[in-house]
Amino acid sequence: MEMSPHRAPSIAGPVIIVVDDDAAVRNSLKFSLEIEGFSVCTYSSPNEVLSGGALPVSSCLIVDQNMPGMSGLNLLAALRKRGVSTPAILVSAHVTPALKDEAARAGLPVVEKPFLGNVLLDGICAAITQDGR
Repeated sequence: MEMSPHRAPSIAGPVIIVVDDDAAVRNSLKFSLEIEGFSVCTYSSPNEVLSGGALPVSSCLIVDQNMPGMSGLNLLAALRKRGVSTPAILVSAHVTPALKDEAARAGLPVVEKPFLGNVLLDGICAAITQDGR
């Protein structure tokens, strides 16, 4: 029997949802988070998330701020209105003081792209630990 060369994500591990319009970023995050033992679901746009029905049960959302059609903050606000209370991390290549302030008011940490060191992984672990998932 031939073995698959790809490592299967851990089904028992926490599920991370990544929403980013950049396919390279989505694929890179999916790969690196699966290596860390997470299961990962990806979406390419806010519209895909909002029109796709119920989200999979997850431990953390990673949402890009700058996407066509809707910002990450607006997507998260729409999800909160739908009762999705999953911890979230906002990511952006263009972090400004105004964005940090708006995210702080929404109770969201912001991580700047490109991701340096373990800053994103540390944020995910903190979000999961705080939420108790």
